[in-house]
Amino acid sequence: MSYMFDNPLLANALSFAIEKATLEGKLTIGLLVIVSFVSWTVIINKSRQLYKSAKMSKRFFREYRSTRDPMELFNAGDDFTGSPAFEMYYAGAEEVAYHLKNNPVRVERIVRASANDSMPEAARGAVTDHFARSVTTKISNASFESVRVAIERAVSAQQISLEKGMIILTTAVAGGPFIGLLGTVWGVMETFSGIAIKQAASLQAMAPGVAGALIATVAGLFVAIPAMFAYNYMVTSIRATTQEMDNYATEFATSIEHAYVDNRPVSEEIADAIRKLQTEGKVAAPQGARVATAGAV
Repeated sequence: MSYMFDNPLLANALSFAIEKATLEGKLTIGLLVIVSFVSWTVIINKSRQLYKSAKMSKRFFREYRSTRDPMELFNAGDDFTGSPAFEMYYAGAEEVAYHLKNNPVRVERIVRASANDSMPEAARGAVTDHFARSVTTKISNASFESVRVAIERAVSAQQISLEKGMIILTTAVAGGPFIGLLGTVWGVMETFSGIAIKQAASLQAMAPGVAGALIATVAGLFVAIPAMFAYNYMVTSIRATTQEMDNYATEFATSIEHAYVDNRPVSEEIADAIRKLQTEGKVAAPQGARVATAGAV
């Protein structure tokens, strides 16, 4: 009874099979050990990457949706490294900041406001309304196209980063059993060749060689099974992360367009350009003509 516990059946079978394996079988097992090591390295690293990605993305989305300005996190210098959505956000926000600095479009608006809202109480009733001038800096539609390209490029880069190394797992899943099968077939072939040479077709003569050959298939399955489960789980996680990032890219681009893109009608842009030229004294205003002010209410 104690012999069974001191020498488990599985350990006995494995040690016996490895001992009886041919040189070709041992080389096959060695190759599978290398494949398994590389596969487990990818599994561990990719699991850590996906865990950090999910954790940091959750924090980033919570902070982003608590703000009203899409550029607020970028201007504040908040860092959510590890989140694919944040990396995409940072690339887009950096492009917006570049165009706001180097290719700005200054939109001047004159707003008519009620005197009761802004005048001192003593002056209320004396003036019915007044005008306030505000200037905002935006980007043109051409600059916004550059922002879109930057966002799409960042999304593609993050997708490639998430899928990096997955080819190793697919290779382990598909190739592990076949490499093991190759070792098994080769071992069986060696066994039958030896029996034919010795002309002793007995079970005792065949069993050691067959056992040594089958250990290669066992090793191949040990490589493929963990890689298969890890691959299926990671592919599902990557697909969900990618879909979330695509949705956020659309949301972010829309927010930037609403907040920072000059979407005035062409007529207002022309009127604004003429008004600026008149201010600089380069164009004389036609007598009796009035230039519409952008956004006058």
